[in-house]
Amino acid sequence: MAADAEHDDGGSSLIEHLVELRSRLLRAIVGLGIALVALLPFANRLYGWFAQPLLDKLPEGAQLIAVEVASPFFAPLKLAFFAAVMVTMPWLLYQAWAFVAPGLYRREKKLALPLLVSAVGLFYAGCAFAFFLVLPTVFGFLTAVTPDGVEMMTDINAYLNFVLVIFLAFGISFELPVALVILALLGWVTPAQLSEWRGYAVVGMFVLAAIITPPDVVSQLMLAIPMCLLYEAGIIAARMVAPKPDPDTADTADDA
Repeated sequence: MAADAEHDDGGSSLIEHLVELRSRLLRAIVGLGIALVALLPFANRLYGWFAQPLLDKLPEGAQLIAVEVASPFFAPLKLAFFAAVMVTMPWLLYQAWAFVAPGLYRREKKLALPLLVSAVGLFYAGCAFAFFLVLPTVFGFLTAVTPDGVEMMTDINAYLNFVLVIFLAFGISFELPVALVILALLGWVTPAQLSEWRGYAVVGMFVLAAIITPPDVVSQLMLAIPMCLLYEAGIIAARMVAPKPDPDTADTADDA
């Protein structure tokens, strides 16, 4: 009887979790859908603003082109969906947080919420940095190296894909401090080890920047230098939250 009761409690708990998950997913989808519907009427205007970093660097009279028949429809629609995800990201992450938070301890909640907020803020900062600083520099370089007799005519869908990749690359790269803090909290690395590995990390970040960015030195530096600064910020944050060694354990180790 006791086993049956325990089985019933476990089944009820699982069903409750599934119902809660379904509720949170529906709320997330509804929020995303509302944002998308609100942005759709402005999709073409939004794409015009999104293309401005390249249009500002093109020669006078040059413009973007649509190679595929349906590109003028699908490219703005795709951008509107991406913008809706960006706008509703706090809401989407809140739904995920509301689902997992009841199973966390008080200390875990205290640490997880600031990490979540920091992750969202850093991702937005990375995308803004890419749009307002990196993209104008990249397109200025690309238009400057265009050979004589070649007219630069970029497809609107190819441009959108290129910029979205840059956004994701910079947005994810700016998450470096959060990643270091999580590794320190899990005990996989220590702040001292992060400091010791600084030289290797700098080399790795410059190599990564060379792979992600277009082949010009300026844009590579514009990614690598912020990542180096963020690495240092991650070390400082890791020192603040990393578990302190147990004095009794340390004394035992010294005696041994």
